[in-house]
Amino acid sequence: MIATTLRQLVRIAAPLVLLAWPLCAARADDASAWDGDARAAMRLIAGSPRGNATLRAGIEIRLAPGWKTYWRYPGDSGVPPRFDFSASQNVKSVSIAWPAPQRFTDEAGVAIGYKGGVIFPLTVVPQDPGKPVVLRVKLDYAVCEKLCVPAQGRGELVLDGRRSELDGALDAAEAAVPKRATLGANAPLAVRAVRREAGGAHPRIVVDVAAPQAAPLDLFVEGPTPDWALPVPQPTQGAPAGLHRFVFVLDGVPPGVKPDGALLTFTLVSGTGAVEVATHLD
Repeated sequence: MIATTLRQLVRIAAPLVLLAWPLCAARADDASAWDGDARAAMRLIAGSPRGNATLRAGIEIRLAPGWKTYWRYPGDSGVPPRFDFSASQNVKSVSIAWPAPQRFTDEAGVAIGYKGGVIFPLTVVPQDPGKPVVLRVKLDYAVCEKLCVPAQGRGELVLDGRRSELDGALDAAEAAVPKRATLGANAPLAVRAVRREAGGAHPRIVVDVAAPQAAPLDLFVEGPTPDWALPVPQPTQGAPAGLHRFVFVLDGVPPGVKPDGALLTFTLVSGTGAVEVATHLD
């Protein structure tokens, strides 16, 4: 009698277990395992699709208190992260977005990057939109406290278009990516003017920007290729009424390259948002 009752309970419970297992697996598939140590670790996270032929994902780096990692242009010191997706399956392309960074100043100079952690949003285009993607990444990056150490992480995640429970974190990271804007835009947060002033061995670049008065403000500049090593712009006085001014010396241009007409990218970061402006140097 007891054995018969147990067999009946097993027959009833087994379908419930099978129904519950896919839900647990879906939650587990929202992120890969963390890969790293107590100083820094990384993982892949999934985002819910938005109705087009692309998939959303992110690379999350967590950092111990006091540690930092670097933006695509690290400033005077540091190493930018390097992403390798070549081992992925059913992937046509992966685009990486960069949340707005912050400035750090120490004995080595001015560095640009992130503290506490960061999520780099990814837009993944499948080769065959009707099949799942196996996204694999190898990440090489640097983390620094008082000294810098190299770090490496690997992650693997299946993206199959299901809803993700990590959408909130990925949405916040996407919102932190600077919005594309044009030079001279009449907006509350804008790069209004860029001009070159002759003087000394290298000319100065003067940049006037608009921003809400009460918000913290910073400006970063990149050259057209990674071998440009431009100084980090510094705030200065003399801006027209209602604007803020930054300056930097046009130094760090690759040997033999003339800066005339070069495409510079300015990233203006405030407490209310961030914008990115690309403009040719007159």
